[in-house]
Amino acid sequence: MSNLQLFAAVLLPPSCTQIAVFGLTTVGFAAAAHLLRGVTTAGAVVGGAVCFVLMLAAGWGGFAALCTVFVITWAGTRLGYRRKQQLGSAERRSGRNAGQVLANLGVPAVAALLYVWVHDPRFLLAMAAALSEVAADTLSSEIGTFLGGTPRLVTTWETVPPGTDGAITWLGTLVALSAASVVSMVGGATRLYAFRTGPRCIAAAILGTLVDSLLGATLERKGALGNNGVNFLSTLAAATLAWLIAN
Repeated sequence: MSNLQLFAAVLLPPSCTQIAVFGLTTVGFAAAAHLLRGVTTAGAVVGGAVCFVLMLAAGWGGFAALCTVFVITWAGTRLGYRRKQQLGSAERRSGRNAGQVLANLGVPAVAALLYVWVHDPRFLLAMAAALSEVAADTLSSEIGTFLGGTPRLVTTWETVPPGTDGAITWLGTLVALSAASVVSMVGGATRLYAFRTGPRCIAAAILGTLVDSLLGATLERKGALGNNGVNFLSTLAAATLAWLIAN
């Protein structure tokens, strides 16, 4: 039995009581996210649905990983908010809407559902990698916009204004690595996978953020793809890479 299979084996099918507890926890999580203005009402409904799916597949480990992502992205959105308002890149005060939530969490939810269906532990790693990518991409963008120094376009390395699609900074890159590492460590600590598998999760997440930057610098800047589409494809890239390198 591989390390992934060994650690996934502890995730037994939930009982009716556990499902009820997961449902109550989901409602509480969605309500708290809305009260903290992290998401709109519709965003809270979508986020709650994703929360329940992740708990159904991965138990409290899935919930812990999702909470970690929420805390990281919520804090990053509010750091330097006034400066980001001046740059026109600030998130709305009401929080992320349903479309934004789905674009970021749709892939982890699908990976979780696939694990419930086929019980292939690689899908848990894919789920964690996609969540890690969300945290890494969001925090690097939020921090890099107002504190990261001189942004450079990832495709040509030319200097561009802060907030430009596809631009990266050294601080933003380091922040992305840190955020991905935190979420991945939570996955290891809650036994979603073996700790020794964590570096693969981190690597897939960082490569996913690179895909995000490349899409932003090309298709998004040309208007061929929106931000939600970029976020969805970058989480899909992270999940796919994690699944491929799992064994």
